[in-house]
Amino acid sequence: MSTVNIESPRAPRGAATRRGVNLEKWGWIYMRASGVVLVVLIFGHLFVNLIAGEGVKAIDFAFVAGKWADPFWIAWDTALLWLALIHGANGMRTIVNDYASNALLRTIFTGALIVSTVVLLILGTLVIYTFEPCPVGAPADLLPSFCAAGRP
Repeated sequence: MSTVNIESPRAPRGAATRRGVNLEKWGWIYMRASGVVLVVLIFGHLFVNLIAGEGVKAIDFAFVAGKWADPFWIAWDTALLWLALIHGANGMRTIVNDYASNALLRTIFTGALIVSTVVLLILGTLVIYTFEPCPVGAPADLLPSFCAAGRP
């Protein structure tokens, strides 16, 4: 009677199995999950901004100020910003890994991608959370017309 040696078809003979977190798997899962959530966020954003109101002609400083006066829309736009930027950066990282054959170039491109993503996330989040359409002490001639209506 002979014995049959059954080896895993996925790992070459003698290959060490890696233990720990599989970042590529989690990146793949993130792309699918964030893609589904982004479809809802984007179409909700487009519906509110373009269809529910007066269309694109109504989008101005006052429209954004009114929208960001509601914490729901602040959270909505923050989620849209973060998910879209990280989704796009992860997609770009995949392209860099696929097409940059030089290890040094791949490292430079990935580093530049991380830095630009972090900077854009910080700046975008700061804009959303520090937006003040009617700052106290600003000259009245520089403020939008809707700010002057509430002043004595």
